[in-house]
Amino acid sequence: MAILEQFSLNGKVALVTGASYGIGFAIAKGFSDAGATICFNDINQELVDKGLAAYKEAGITAHGYVCDVTDEEAVKGLVSKIEQEVGVIDILVNNAGIIKRIPMCEMSAADFRKVIDVDLNAPFIVAKAVIPSMIKKGAGKIINICSMMSELGRETVSAYAAAKGGLKMLTRNIASEYGEYNIQCNGIGPGYIETPQTAPLRERQADGSRHPFDAFIIAKTPAARWGKTDDLVGPAVFLASEASNFVNGHVLYVDGGILAYIGKQP
Repeated sequence: MAILEQFSLNGKVALVTGASYGIGFAIAKGFSDAGATICFNDINQELVDKGLAAYKEAGITAHGYVCDVTDEEAVKGLVSKIEQEVGVIDILVNNAGIIKRIPMCEMSAADFRKVIDVDLNAPFIVAKAVIPSMIKKGAGKIINICSMMSELGRETVSAYAAAKGGLKMLTRNIASEYGEYNIQCNGIGPGYIETPQTAPLRERQADGSRHPFDAFIIAKTPAARWGKTDDLVGPAVFLASEASNFVNGHVLYVDGGILAYIGKQP
């Protein structure tokens, strides 16, 4: 097989959870550009409609579904519906996630459980739903959107860091259990990415200076910039393609070098 053909996703069906916008949308668009048929879900019809409109504007025919990925029965129904309407899922990206920035001692157990449910239990539920058909087909790719918080702690993100650390280990365990069936499960750990959610942290101050958090991230990143959603597309296509057939249980950090860098001396 020619080298570029190894990166083709022609004929593949991809499910990207929570992909109405942001990182999930960018990855799904990249998959479509590589030849895949795109399926995505979101938590309500309004977000699904927003996503369908964005895909249409990008020239992509996508299949959108309303589904709460923390609801095991709903997920089983989603996967069954996709298999009937589109085909067996070849590629799963567990992208849906939430974060609650609350100091640990001020955080309720209910809020902690909610983050764990969406960011860790849901990837388990969705992966569990797609793996049996991948086994029957003899191939499959699962990509979990992990985080630098799979490796690092920071103030106010105890639940998120716990969930993403658990997701890293779930990634390794799926690889361990199902690698013999030609199923590869890997993770992508984004750094700080320019999204609508992070826009307020990047706004210039009244005096023209950087927002303090923006300045902190720039100083901690060897690339000296925030990542863009497009920076995640190449790594995702690689992990979804035959080019990564012997890569399993790995988390690829796309962080501009933050995890490799101790920072400048004051």
